[in-house]
Formats: sequence, C-alpha cells, structure tokens
Amino acid sequence: MKVALVSSRQDKAGQNIRHHIGQLLDSSSFGGQTPGRTYEFIDVEERLIHAGRVDAGCDADLVIFLSRHASVNPVPVLTVHVTGNFREAELGGEPRTLAPAAPAMMQATLRALARHCPEGYRVSYEVTHHGPTALALPSFFVEIGSTEKEWTDPVAGRAVAESVLSAVPIDPVPLIGFGGTHYAARETEIALTSRGAFGHIAHTREIPALNKEMVLAMIEKSGAVAAYIDRKALAREDIGRLSGVLAELAIPRLSGSEIAAIGRLSWETYCAAREMAGAVSPGARCYVHDLSGSGKLTLVRANPVLIGETAKSDEPGLIKDLDRLPVVHISTAANRLLPQFITYEEHSSRIIHDLNTLCVKIIRNKEITATESDHLIITKVRFDPGKARELGVPPGPFYQRLSAGQAIEINGRVITPDMVSSCSETDIHIPGLEKFP
Repeated sequence: MKVALVSSRQDKAGQNIRHHIGQLLDSSSFGGQTPGRTYEFIDVEERLIHAGRVDAGCDADLVIFLSRHASVNPVPVLTVHVTGNFREAELGGEPRTLAPAAPAMMQATLRALARHCPEGYRVSYEVTHHGPTALALPSFFVEIGSTEKEWTDPVAGRAVAESVLSAVPIDPVPLIGFGGTHYAARETEIALTSRGAFGHIAHTREIPALNKEMVLAMIEKSGAVAAYIDRKALAREDIGRLSGVLAELAIPRLSGSEIAAIGRLSWETYCAAREMAGAVSPGARCYVHDLSGSGKLTLVRANPVLIGETAKSDEPGLIKDLDRLPVVHISTAANRLLPQFITYEEHSSRIIHDLNTLCVKIIRNKEITATESDHLIITKVRFDPGKARELGVPPGPFYQRLSAGQAIEINGRVITPDMVSSCSETDIHIPGLEKFP
C-alpha cells in the first residue's frame, strides 16, 4: 500500500506530525512501521479544507491529511475523521457531497492513537464535516487538538506519527453511523472495542437533512455493509425515518451489542446466521460466542425447559459460559433467550450434550436439585404472600424480612420463613444425565 501524507505549511499540528513521521522513517531503530507500506509527502500552501483534487495524478492508494483540530471548547485530543458536507459547504468542499472514506485504516489509526495516546489527551472519531470533498482516493484526517499548545507538542506529534505508521486493520466490518455529538462517543467506543469500523458519521443536527440519496452516498462512499444508530441521541421520529430508509436500501441496522457480538465470524456467515435467527423469531438478534471463520451453518434446538430454567437461575452466567462453545445464541427482539442455537454442521453432534452439561452445572450450583436416572428435579422454595396473609402478616417490611429468610414476631407469635413458603418441582428429562459429572 502506498500512502500519501498531505500537510499544509500553515498548519502547525500538521507540520509537527510530518516532522516526526520523517524522523521515524529515517530512524533505523524504529520498528513500528508496517511492512509493505510506502509513503509520499505532499505539502500544500492552502488550508487542508480547501485541498480538493490534491490526489489528482497521485500514485497512492490512500490519502491521510495531517492536521490541527480546533474547538470552541478546547480539550487535548487526537482525532480521526473523513470529510464531507451534509448541507452547505461552510468550511471547504462542495455542498451535500462526501469524500471517499477509508473505514479500515481510519479505525486502525484510531486504535493506534489509543495505544500511543500521551497522558492528558483522549482519542476520538469526529463526525463527517468540512472539505475537501473533491477527492478520488479514500482519505481521512488525523488531527491534534485543540490549541497551539497541543498543535506544537512534540509528544503528541510523535504519538500521532507512530500511530499512522503502525496502524494495521483487524478484519473490520465497515459501518456508517447516525447521531451523537461532534466527537461521536458511541461510535468511538464501538470502534475501539469491536470490529466495527466507521466511515461517514452524521451528527445529530444533520439527521433532519438526510434523505435517501444522502444516506446512499454515505453507504457507497464508506463501502458500508451495515449502519449504527445512536438511539439515545435521536428523536423517535428520526429513528423511525432512518430505519425505513435503511430498510429500503437493504442495509441492516445493528445495535452496539450486535456489532460487538459479530465476534470472529466472517460478515457473510454472520449475515447467514442473522437470516436463520430471523426465521426462528422475527426481529431476533444473534450473538456469536466461540464460533469463528466460515462454514455451513445449522440450527440446533436445545431442551426449552432446561434452557428456560437455567436462564431463570443465572442468565448472565449462562451467557458468559456460552463463550466456551462454538455457537450463536438467539434472543427475541425483546432480548429473551431462545432455546435454538446456531453452529457449524461439524459441531452439531456434540453441541446439545455440551449445552446440557453447561446448564445442569449452573442449575446444580444455584438451585436445590436431585437426580433420578436421567431426570433432573429442581425444587424451588419461594415466599408465599397468600400464606403470609392467612397468618395475619401485613404487607410491607415483614414480607421483605420473611423473603430474606428472617423470622418475625406478630402479637407474640413467631412466624418463620418455612411457615409462609411454597415448594414447586420441575422435572426435566435429560438423556444421559446419570453420566454427567
């Protein structure tokens, strides 16, 4: 890959970063440079936001603009973002025009910035804004903010330089984002903790102006396969309208947890798993555990009573323990765990046994159980408000104490938890249970 590094002679932060990149490339002791990557420096006189067509005739695969970041609320920050205008072109570029994005390298640079970030700085995406837009090659800005103190800080310049040179994509899933403030906090968190790599991101204030054509431009210029909406940052009507547009364009909308749950699956396999999950329950979500790569998927159905009882006993523990199995678990749109699981055909013969073993272990640790041949019998003892009322116990604090296993005294009579408890038994048939450890 050949990378063009563009800086303006009037931009102190850009010159700072350029200087340190040059030093590192000339240094025989620097071992962080990505093999197979070459660099070309391009210096311009004008501000970078007006550097349209700077890539014309450029023999490169990617353009990275080295720049300063300014803000009305200045904080020490290292940022990345792609350029474009959703409305008027107030700061360079053309109106309602987006530049080609580079989600994979932009995410890799963001992650590298997080690794090299100097003390007192933070790292972040910025939403899509300003020019240039007249670019043919994928590009993004990497910036130091937000005052001259930071622009000329050699520690920040070195950190950004090392980040640019060492950035390596990690099997990213290219996305577009909607909603949030200028620093796109949710998109930043997603990119730093998952494979979700954002191209164009629209600020909350831009959402009302986004029509189908502009959303399509975001998708095409980002090479996006899915979209993320920051629900907390948008009005209900905007979420509904955007969701409709995305559905028309056949672009799936993923939540933050769904993006994290893609795990190590290929995007194509993940999409196949989503389709399979949707056939089980409309609007279902799927969460990948220790299943990676690609393969022929199949649906396996576990004992629904066993899965349900395990979820009642310790659903967080169950979800955590599923990380040891090569499965995708399915939840309804309301996030209720379903007894159907997705795996590769090669794993299907042992998955039911592994699921049964995992569930039995959790239930035995959390509940009163007995084993009779291949039947697991769960006995549950619960506080019974009806019995308490019959004994004259008034609702309120006395109920709470009895539920907590504490005896109480009313009118000289001691009421114990056993006196106001009811027992229930659940009998679950599990083939081969007698051989379970």
